[in-house]
Amino acid sequence: MSTPLRIRQIQIIPLAIPLRFHFEHAAASRAESDPVIVRLSAASPFAHHIGYGETLAREYVTGESTASVIDDIQEVFVPLLRELHADTFADALEIIESLPSEQDGRVITAARAAVELALTDLTCRVYRRRAADIVRWMELPGFGAPGCLREASYSGIVVGQSAAKICWSLRAQRCYGLRDFKIKVALDGWQERLECAHRALGGAIARESATLRADANGGWSCQQAIDAMPLLEECGVSALEQPMADTDDALLPEITEKSKVDLIADESLITLGDADRLINARAVRVFNIRIAKNGGLMPSLRMARRALAAGLDVQLGCLVGETSILAAAGVAFLEACPKVRFIEGAFGRFLLRDDVARRSIRFGRGGRIGPQAGFGLGVAVRDSDLKRLAAAAPVIVNF
Repeated sequence: MSTPLRIRQIQIIPLAIPLRFHFEHAAASRAESDPVIVRLSAASPFAHHIGYGETLAREYVTGESTASVIDDIQEVFVPLLRELHADTFADALEIIESLPSEQDGRVITAARAAVELALTDLTCRVYRRRAADIVRWMELPGFGAPGCLREASYSGIVVGQSAAKICWSLRAQRCYGLRDFKIKVALDGWQERLECAHRALGGAIARESATLRADANGGWSCQQAIDAMPLLEECGVSALEQPMADTDDALLPEITEKSKVDLIADESLITLGDADRLINARAVRVFNIRIAKNGGLMPSLRMARRALAAGLDVQLGCLVGETSILAAAGVAFLEACPKVRFIEGAFGRFLLRDDVARRSIRFGRGGRIGPQAGFGLGVAVRDSDLKRLAAAAPVIVNF
């Protein structure tokens, strides 16, 4: 391509989308999704190409908020995008990977994710590539299409407070063909809810046709996590996510030694440096990789490579309320990553009361999903929906 790729305009659009269910865990509760969308327009002669990215900021995870994400995109990433000049697909990918994950000692991975996904989507559309094709340039041994997408099965969730609602919900999800389920713990009444879930799933867990894992969202102390283990094991829980705050990571091996339940790192796992630290400490068995949390598609794939090379398992996680943009990024991850133990996300309008895509990306029966058609992330975003769902006026910067 003789004409370089440049950016003509960036829009930063905060959204507010009601959820169909109220979600609560040890660190937060929410009834509304609050994604931040980045819309990138290419300069002439590629002005008809637009790339979309998305993130969700969680202060209890990365220390970022919606406001800080918008500020960081303007102050850190807009100057970089203004100078972007890519003569080839490889040039563009090199620029994308060089996007910073920290600023002045602060982690800015949520802000980075929105920009990285938008720039990846735009670049792949211009050069007529699929998002999963970036893995060839990244040179990750064993990674590449079709990855684990053909075998991938998305997880269900335990919802409801009463025994009747929990059992009904799990039966409905089982009838839909889902086999893996996640329950929140470290909340008032978690023991009763866990026992209800076990009554509904116990037979399938015993037959190894279903799994149940728990997520404490860092809500326990080390002793509380140890004390919870007998009930978790009795109820067939195979893995426990983030039992304690990340400040207690040094105590994770103690829990590992006293339990048969595999530990999953989530809030403790933000950067590639965190990945190396947890691997060296032999602290956990599973990495929960969330594209918005970990800075985008490239760092997420590199993190998965390090986990698998170290003999650990990978979980593709999500943040509550992701739209089809992040769902499509998750599909691209699965299309590139050879092995994923648990998969979350792609709920689409099962969870959201609205979405930004012409066709909401969500898993089908059995938790299955196919590759997205077209180039880039493969999402047909409707700008009219972005405008309708906006929580505030977009920030628009023309170059």
